Amino acid sequence: MTLTTENAARSGENIRVTRSRRNVAWTGLGALVVVVVLALFPYIVYSGTTTIMVQAFIVLTLASMWNLLAGYAGLVSVGQQAFVGLGAYFVLILAINGTSPFAALPVAAVACGVAAVPLWWLVARLRSGYFAIGTWVLAATVMLIIERFSSIGGGTGMPLPGLSGYDPALLTAYTYWIALAVTVVALGTMYLVLRGRLGLVLTAIRDDETAARSSGARVGLARMGVFVIAGIFCGAAGAVQAISQLGVQPDSIFSVQWTAEMAFAVIIGGIGTIEGPILGTIVYIVLQQTLSSYNAWYLIVLGLVAIAVALYARRGLWGLIDDHLHVRLFPVGYWLWDADSSGRRRGLGRRGGPGRRGGLGGQGPGLGRRGRSLGRPGRGGQ
Repeated sequence: MTLTTENAARSGENIRVTRSRRNVAWTGLGALVVVVVLALFPYIVYSGTTTIMVQAFIVLTLASMWNLLAGYAGLVSVGQQAFVGLGAYFVLILAINGTSPFAALPVAAVACGVAAVPLWWLVARLRSGYFAIGTWVLAATVMLIIERFSSIGGGTGMPLPGLSGYDPALLTAYTYWIALAVTVVALGTMYLVLRGRLGLVLTAIRDDETAARSSGARVGLARMGVFVIAGIFCGAAGAVQAISQLGVQPDSIFSVQWTAEMAFAVIIGGIGTIEGPILGTIVYIVLQQTLSSYNAWYLIVLGLVAIAVALYARRGLWGLIDDHLHVRLFPVGYWLWDADSSGRRRGLGRRGGPGRRGGLGGQGPGLGRRGRSLGRPGRGGQ
């Protein structure tokens, strides 16, 4: 054994691969406190505020799922409104048959996941722009098929039965709580998925699909799994929308505006991060409530904000925060740790993000502050 080989072997023995766990315990505690405070909103704010919050929860759920598809699996979908509409109509069908819309919501979400399997088969072989257009056409086709059934309102839609017996204030509170529950479960599921084996496979696929296949990653199965998960929670968000609007109208519930809103929130906040869609949703809702009375100027300002972020903050607003404060609330990557001469463990490198050199989990550009990610140089993530 040469001296170089021996030194490399010795240094390898001192390196450990661990999860990036900085602030995870405090983040979990803080998230729990935030959820508890949000759950108390119906008791401390007006119903108009809770109605706005319901819309914010719907957008956040959709944005998180779009981010999971585009930011981690490399699947840029322009047809997620298909599942928003399916979720709403599944709730409507169950409500027509005597099921409470609130009890029908989880059933509708699971049904959307089941429907996602054959829909995925239709677009599984498409990539990049072809996949985006394919999903858009798929959503339009689903809407046209549903409009053929007069028993569920045809092209005009119909009111959602089963909610007329509720007190208006109580109905608003129930809708708010179910929307909050859907959002919390969606974010928790996304976090667990990205911290598991599937998250590593998705990051590898996003960075280089050919290399991922050659390494033994089951690319098709992983992408289908993410597509199904996104379908489940987009369907749940659509069900919440139907309950909050007390009815279903096909042109509205299948509108491509849903995809525009979720993509806007992700791009503004920061694609490829869990925190990005949260921040982007807050910005979107604030702009919407502030500028909605200005008619066309509302859309113009949204467009200008999106252009400015795309040009000057390629990693989104959360990317700017991470660059300056080195804060990651929900880390999902792996890190290399080296033991110094005193035996204490020290990190190699510092955390990265979208647009930086990434590795497994997309964290870290190389040598620097805290840790060094594993894998080939490529697009960063979280």
